[in-house]
Amino acid sequence: MGFPGEMSRAAQGVAYAIMAGMLLTTLNAIMREVTATMDVYQAQFLRYFFGFVVMLPSIWRDGIAAYRPNGVWGQAWRGVVHTAGLTLWFTALPHLALADVTALGFTTPIFIMIGAVVFLKEKPDWRRWTAAGIGFAGVLVVVAPGLSGGGGFYNLVMLSSAPLFAASFLITKALTRRDSPQVIVVWQALAVTLFTLPIAIPGWAWPGPWVWVMLFACGLLGSLGHFFLTRAFAMADISASQPLKFLDLIWAASWGFLLFHEVPSRTTMMGAVVIFIATTWIARSESRAARQREKTLHAR
Repeated sequence: MGFPGEMSRAAQGVAYAIMAGMLLTTLNAIMREVTATMDVYQAQFLRYFFGFVVMLPSIWRDGIAAYRPNGVWGQAWRGVVHTAGLTLWFTALPHLALADVTALGFTTPIFIMIGAVVFLKEKPDWRRWTAAGIGFAGVLVVVAPGLSGGGGFYNLVMLSSAPLFAASFLITKALTRRDSPQVIVVWQALAVTLFTLPIAIPGWAWPGPWVWVMLFACGLLGSLGHFFLTRAFAMADISASQPLKFLDLIWAASWGFLLFHEVPSRTTMMGAVVIFIATTWIARSESRAARQREKTLHAR
């Protein structure tokens, strides 16, 4: 999948990040239904198992050699880190209010932006940090009225998953320098499936036919969403895509209304406007900056 040639690589990266957010938020909406019928660790395992299954036709068509990574250990290490974050997230999920989960989850982009500067040596950009700060303020507008503070220890468990997810995405950015997005997504699905299986077995219960359909859809959405996200990381600085993460709150509110008849509150709408302003501004700023860099390069 490609974009018009006149779009800069940075702008294409932004577009891929937005599409990834839409797909992964849709996946989360479906998984909300799935986890109501089975053990959360089993759901976690099956989501990544089907994520690998939906990619088997491509592997068969292109051959296994096309998916051989330039270093298995980097892919395995990323799988370990991502699985650890997922396990903490699912462990805390039943014990926290949804607003608490949302607020804590949106700390991940901040950890990513810090890590991108420290470990990937990306240049800090005041526009990105300002957009991230404004977007995070918009999230707080949405979730603050519902924060219960009753999660106790599990608030810390959920919060501890955020830097692990950030580390996983930073490893992904590093891997894009030597492996294609397809290879990275395939190995992520395979690694998480294998590492999650042991904790899925104790609570295993066979789901009904409709749940299998939803799990397959989750596998498809997850693989495509992570492919788009990896493409975004490959085409632009990872810190440039992080303010766009706050758009996920808008997608989540939309699915909540359509599927679960949850009417967005006034604070949700106010926060959505703030988030929209922040993400629109950073997207336009990144596009202008990329065009200016290209003009400067051609002028030399």
